[in-house]
Amino acid sequence: MNQPAFPSQDTALKLSGPAGLLEAMVEFPDASIRRQPVIAIVCHPLPTAGGTMNNKVVTTSARALRELGIITVRFNFRGTGHSAGQFDHGQGEQQDLAAVADWVRQHHPDSALWLAGFSFGAYVSIQASAKLSPAALISLAPPAGRWDFAAHAPQMPWLVVQGEEDEIVAPHAVYHWLEDIQPPQLTLVKMPGCSHFFHGKLVDLRGVIKNTAKHWLPLPLDESELQ
Repeated sequence: MNQPAFPSQDTALKLSGPAGLLEAMVEFPDASIRRQPVIAIVCHPLPTAGGTMNNKVVTTSARALRELGIITVRFNFRGTGHSAGQFDHGQGEQQDLAAVADWVRQHHPDSALWLAGFSFGAYVSIQASAKLSPAALISLAPPAGRWDFAAHAPQMPWLVVQGEEDEIVAPHAVYHWLEDIQPPQLTLVKMPGCSHFFHGKLVDLRGVIKNTAKHWLPLPLDESELQ
């Protein structure tokens, strides 16, 4: 597949995916923040329920990562926004993610790849992690009990954030699933009073992501950069 070059500044672009072109957005940390040799791909929630790469939880998560010095890539799964193709119940979407990850790794082979996802995007990125082997994984409201997760336990550092008042994903289903698979490097954060879409909790979510992921960074982080 002919792919565009990796940009050097914030850029909207189209990537070649297995079902056609994928709409994507690459964003860079502020120049005042030390750049980490990390690129994070952030996956969006269920397209059939209106989820896109511009979802507020997705953009908040990407912002939190950029505030740590990480380049972020958001993209629309097949059939979403201006991405070609049709919804494929998580199977084709894993192929879309793999195509984006291949593009990132081709242009930045010396950078660590992180995967993040919200809801359906968490499902896709968790499922794909077995083959893509990211250096870290971030899952927000993973829809355990609603989608058929593989039994494997991700082996990399893994943050799971679950709202305790989630009206779409049953929190106890998430907790039981994690207990069953016993991931070795799991950080589970339960957010009280928090709904599925993190209404009124986006600032808290940003803090959780930064305060957990800062420990995974390849380069030391100045604590002043966490303000």
